[in-house]
Amino acid sequence: MSKKVYIETVGCQMNVLDSELVMASLRKAGYGLADSPRDADVILFNTCSVRQHAEDKIYSALGRLKILKQRHPNKIIGVLGCMAQKDQKQIFQRAKHVDLIVGPGQLFQIAALLQQIEADGRPRMEVSLGRRDGSRIRIARSHESFDPLRDPEMRPVRCQAYVRIMIGCDKFCTYCIVPSVRGPEQSRPRRDILAEVRQLADEGCKEVILLGQTVNSYRYVEGDTSWRLSDLLEAIDATNGIQRIKFVSNHPSDMTDDLMDAVRDLPKCARYLHIPAQHGSNAVLRRMKRGYTIEEYRAMHARAIESIPGLAVTSDFIVGFCGETVLEFQATCDLVRDLRFKNSFIFKYSERPNTKSAELYIDDVPNAVKRRRNNELLAIQNAISESDNQPFIGRDVEILVEGPSKVAAQQNDASQISQLTGRTRCDRIVVFPGGREHIGQILPIRIDDVNAFTLFGHLTSPYAEPEMLPLRT
Repeated sequence: MSKKVYIETVGCQMNVLDSELVMASLRKAGYGLADSPRDADVILFNTCSVRQHAEDKIYSALGRLKILKQRHPNKIIGVLGCMAQKDQKQIFQRAKHVDLIVGPGQLFQIAALLQQIEADGRPRMEVSLGRRDGSRIRIARSHESFDPLRDPEMRPVRCQAYVRIMIGCDKFCTYCIVPSVRGPEQSRPRRDILAEVRQLADEGCKEVILLGQTVNSYRYVEGDTSWRLSDLLEAIDATNGIQRIKFVSNHPSDMTDDLMDAVRDLPKCARYLHIPAQHGSNAVLRRMKRGYTIEEYRAMHARAIESIPGLAVTSDFIVGFCGETVLEFQATCDLVRDLRFKNSFIFKYSERPNTKSAELYIDDVPNAVKRRRNNELLAIQNAISESDNQPFIGRDVEILVEGPSKVAAQQNDASQISQLTGRTRCDRIVVFPGGREHIGQILPIRIDDVNAFTLFGHLTSPYAEPEMLPLRT
């Protein structure tokens, strides 16, 4: 009987993809997938360090496993990913029952490290070099990702797959730990990406989501040719079997005209762009070292909306950043009201050790004020989202059916009729009643009702021509 691995993933899409790749490599080494820590021989946590809450969640989970480890000392407990790279030996100190620490640049070593621990019982740690621990070339090599073995069973949605087109980040926003834990920016070779997309299409994937910390800064030089993201999108668009393409997350400074033209002209590109603004005040943007003014962001957004019919734009915002005044916060509220994002991901500022903001600024906005501002901005965004969803009532939209809705997922799998969920080309979530045979299909849905987060509808004739929605979102 093969040994089993349980993986719990916290954080971004990069971590979801990393967990899939780790599990694929462990299957190749003879491991199976466990449903719970109790059933597993190896328990792995793939971690995030962007906010303190994510780290606290992992340390709490590790604490709960202490008794299980005492009762079953042969179980191997490991911490992977960004928190492993950031905290390193501190994890051993805080959770002495942990056996394995592996940074995101060393995940290819996990199978060999597990064999070593099984052989001698000694803990192992493999992490990449820090940003000041050598030349850029040496540091970059220590963060290189491993060959993309894929494992469909690990995908949250079988008809979708993430594809990493680059790793690392060189933007160095003052609040962000990612450049330290993910290393220098490196774009993958175009041929490797296209081969991976071809493999995914052969496995039945209909949608690929291209990932990068700043995905639109992708650039790969091969001989005299320089490949941009727009060139990559064009090549993926020509891949048989792939029907939709998305890419996240974008940096406002790299939203070039050729990229916007590709989103407009390529039939498989989703009419959806995630372009984090982070704040509405130039003074705060300078403290964040975002590299653009709010006037430049507004101009970029206007250019995108005007050039791409039916485009939906989403954003990220941080409230309560160091020194944020009432007027600076109101500038963010004004930006959200003016640009009417489809939705926004809003976060309270969380000071991260070893970032420039922790070094340069005092985290002086009280937590109660952060919470109040978070709720206020969220209420503004939710009202906009619900208002902008209203025109969809009575319209037909075309969705890729991803699977059971959250409600249906809790029901008996044997049920023939279920509530399903999918997304439109502009990334709106749609819920409708349908059979499980619809999962993975692209279908027309007529919208009957909406709220701020979801469109609700019913399946129309599969032969109906879906109405294109050139709505400003």
